[in-house]
Amino acid sequence: MAFINSLISLLTYKRLSQIDYFQANPHKVQRDVLLELLTAAANTEYGKKYRFHTIYTPEQYRERLPVIQYEDIREQINATMNGQQNLLWHEEIKWFAKSSGTTDAKSKFIPVSPASLDNCHFRGGKDVVALFNRQHPDAQVFNGKTLALGGSSEISATNTHCQYGDLSAILISNTPFWANFMKTPDASIMLMSNWEEKIEKICETTIKEDVRCLAGVPSWFLTLINKILEKTGKNNLHEVWPNLELFIHGGISFGPYKEQYKRLLPDPKMKYLETYNASEGFFGIQDNPDDPAMLLMLDYGIYYEFMPMSEVGKTAPKTLLLEEIKTGVNYALVITTNGGLWRYMIGDTIMFTSTSPYKFKITGRTKLFINAFGEELIIDNALRALQETCQKTGSSMYEFTAAPIFMEEGKKGAHEWLIEFATPPANPEQFADLLDAELQKLNSDYEAKRLLSLERLKLHIARPHLFNDWLKEKGKLGGQHKVPRLWNDRTHIEELLKMNEQA
Repeated sequence: MAFINSLISLLTYKRLSQIDYFQANPHKVQRDVLLELLTAAANTEYGKKYRFHTIYTPEQYRERLPVIQYEDIREQINATMNGQQNLLWHEEIKWFAKSSGTTDAKSKFIPVSPASLDNCHFRGGKDVVALFNRQHPDAQVFNGKTLALGGSSEISATNTHCQYGDLSAILISNTPFWANFMKTPDASIMLMSNWEEKIEKICETTIKEDVRCLAGVPSWFLTLINKILEKTGKNNLHEVWPNLELFIHGGISFGPYKEQYKRLLPDPKMKYLETYNASEGFFGIQDNPDDPAMLLMLDYGIYYEFMPMSEVGKTAPKTLLLEEIKTGVNYALVITTNGGLWRYMIGDTIMFTSTSPYKFKITGRTKLFINAFGEELIIDNALRALQETCQKTGSSMYEFTAAPIFMEEGKKGAHEWLIEFATPPANPEQFADLLDAELQKLNSDYEAKRLLSLERLKLHIARPHLFNDWLKEKGKLGGQHKVPRLWNDRTHIEELLKMNEQA
């Protein structure tokens, strides 16, 4: 058994040295990445437009090019999908990761170039193995199978020039054949488009496998775990897979689900590792089990800039270079990638916890917040408050959303919360009191507005499966689609409350 770990150590020795190098020389590595990207794409349509061949420094780069969002390059992406090449990136691009991030009806199609596939997404997966093996040289994870739960992973083709689907589907479709021996179930099941049918098939085919590692989004995995326990009649997942040792998770915050997983996976040998792998690129890996922050991966062909939240929404927003950031501050992430995204605002916000090395945590989305009254409530506040309140009340949640109740004449406003509990609180009103108090502790703006313009939050308990049913009704069950947990208007919560009343 030790042979596998020794072999991994041997094969990853050089790569671990490279990771150590970029931690010791982060600014040089990032500047080298930028120049390599500019050189590679100098003769593309975008490169000629902005004269990439005359840009020599990060300072020149951020002065010359605008910060963009998807709408700014939609035309070039659509043209690439229809067969035109060399527009944003010099390699031929045939794969596109379909992404929405929220339940917005408009999909984004993120270009996945050969370079981004090999040097970013697949390199990230290999580095997860390398870093975990360094931290846990005696772990037996790699002697068994990994169950990776992707989304609704159908691969589609609008024409002969391109294929698109969830990032998980693209990775599955391009995985080397030898790697499939370490995974379960097989690709034909993982690429099924019907989420509920796929869950059934995964249960049927993996129960008797030697599963030692799980990889996926925590909320989606709860659906699968509960289905497996229901089918087997077991009390926890270790009774099904006694060698299960690692859960690699990402996509959403793990905090609110931690207590549920402790009950479902009670063996003390169980380990957890967070990654940050989005359609646009692989950005971070938790390299230390005692530190929940993730290491910013600096040599994946991605160049980073960081936008202070005060700049978001401005016509010409300012960004900071890596060497200019501070810890404890929220930044919107701006990336330049080997997939042809140039100063692209991804929509995620992060906060650095360390600058030596550069380590960070995800704090939310630039669109997922409530600021109807100047309270500036972000998703990080909401998740931490929920986690603390659930712990105090012995409850656990599955999913939630919140939105403002706008002021009417003579009345204060409020926040309205709709929470689907896995273990509901014995006293919902006490839960609401505690949650409101925790939000005030974490957010001084919310605390101030509670004295002036806000009533205590209003809590609704969602019926079982409400959020899944809502996603299913929109054709967005599974995949990259997520419930918009904070929203600055009432669009989503009104739909959900109406469905909740109809039950």
